[in-house]
Amino acid sequence: MKLLLYNLYDIKLLFSHKKVNPCYAYDKSNIQKGVYGVSKEFWNKSFSKETYVYGKQANTFVVEMTEQLKEARYVGCFAEGEGRNAVHLAKQGHQVTVFDQSDEGLTKAEQLAEEEGVHIDTVQADLTKKEMKAAQFDAAVMVFGHVPKESQSFLIEQMIRSVKPGGVVLFEVYSEDQLAYGTGGPKDKRMLYSPEDVLHWISEYECLHFYYGEADRTEGERHTGVGHVIQAFIRV
Repeated sequence: MKLLLYNLYDIKLLFSHKKVNPCYAYDKSNIQKGVYGVSKEFWNKSFSKETYVYGKQANTFVVEMTEQLKEARYVGCFAEGEGRNAVHLAKQGHQVTVFDQSDEGLTKAEQLAEEEGVHIDTVQADLTKKEMKAAQFDAAVMVFGHVPKESQSFLIEQMIRSVKPGGVVLFEVYSEDQLAYGTGGPKDKRMLYSPEDVLHWISEYECLHFYYGEADRTEGERHTGVGHVIQAFIRV
């Protein structure tokens, strides 16, 4: 199922019997059991190879929204891995700080920045636990930052907390429907995102863009084609 784009000023409820914020459709089938590594060791192993696991090019959604970030001087990139989005934004003139739990990922992010002739700051942190300093960025960005269900709201809340009033937060993640596509992301539904949850977390803020549906993501060796994503872009 593919939905159109909506914002808070152009809402069509998909389920008239439920009180909701912007449009959503969701699957409440039983959570599938599985194992998916999210530890620092898991990601250090993933990022230890010479090649860039998700490529060196920025995520398509980030590229599409770059113009909307032009006023943001200070940008925080969360769960940024090997730095492809951070380096893209640094090349646009933003002062970028990268957060990730993987030392290997941060090292490769710094190497990519040097290769592209820009500077980024890096911070090693477990984003399921780290409380962010308030109002330090003009924008916060996250692409495919997949953490367990019980930590997802905390991660989004800390991204929002890190942004100054009037700043923006944008992110793209795989939805629970991605399991049927098999083109990337966690193989465990407990690591994927529900549009209902996302809309609840962002309901207090100005929603500039929300999307739940298919997107072609061919990024390195682990994102290999059309998948199912959730995108959000809000002003805080």
